[in-house]
Amino acid sequence: MALPKLVALDLDGTVWHPDMYMLWGGGAPFQAQNDGTRCLKDRKGQNVELLGMAGSIIYEVKHEPKWTAQDTKLVWVSTCDEPDWADECLRKFNAAPDGKKEPRIPLKELADAEYIYDASSKQDHFKRVQKKFGLPFEDMIFYDNQMNNIHAVSRLGVHCIYCPDGLTRSVWVEGLEEYARTHGAR
Repeated sequence: MALPKLVALDLDGTVWHPDMYMLWGGGAPFQAQNDGTRCLKDRKGQNVELLGMAGSIIYEVKHEPKWTAQDTKLVWVSTCDEPDWADECLRKFNAAPDGKKEPRIPLKELADAEYIYDASSKQDHFKRVQKKFGLPFEDMIFYDNQMNNIHAVSRLGVHCIYCPDGLTRSVWVEGLEEYARTHGAR
C-alpha cells in the first residue's frame, strides 16, 4: 500500500479538544493527568483531552517499520490562537503504542517540524513544509477538522482528510486507504 511521505496534523479539534482559544481565562500552566496520554488540566481545572486515538497514531508514524523504512515526516500545522499554550501541551501530552502505557514519549519530540502560528491560510504552512522537506505536495496527507482548511490545502495537491471528531482510528485508516487508492502502488 502506498503511504504518504509526510503526515501533517492540525492540533485544535484534530489532536486535542478544546481549541486553545476556548481556554481563555484559564490556559497555562497545564498539568498532566495520570500519565499524560489522555488528559491535561489548565490552571482553572478545565480538561484538554487527546481526541480519538491521536497519541497512538502519532507514536505509530514515528516507530512502526512501514513508516520508518521510508523516513516519513510528521509535522504540526496549526493556526492556533495561543501557540505558547499549544507548545506546552505538546511537551506535556505523551504518545504511547496502541493499548499500552509505555514507552511514553512527549508529542513534541515526535514531530519533525512545527508550524504553529496565525496565518491567513494553511496554504502558507504547507508552502513552508514543502520548502523545508523538498517533497511534492502529492506525497503529503493532512488531517484537519475544519473544511475551510481542507479546501485550501487540497488546492495545492495535498491529500486532505476531514476529521470533524478528531483523529480517530477509523478516520486515520480510511484516509490512508483513500491515499493509497489515489496514488496506486508506488
